Amino acid sequence: MGYRRKDARPRLALWMLVALGDIVLLLVSAGMPALVALLAVVTVTAAAVAAWRLSRRSALAGEEAVPVSMARRRRA
Repeated sequence: MGYRRKDARPRLALWMLVALGDIVLLLVSAGMPALVALLAVVTVTAAAVAAWRLSRRSALAGEEAVPVSMARRRRA
């Protein structure tokens, strides 16, 4: 039996997409043009994701973790 790597990457959940769409619809209903509202939500979301990834990267780099090769993790 082969070794399966666990995919632990964060994913954009469906409820997050629905929430972002709701925000766009609220901004459009408040009178903001649709393209401007969409670009604003996408920009804020991209900035938040970038800030989260940068903060996470610096936190991981600060830890004193010993790298373990994939060969050592495999089961016999």
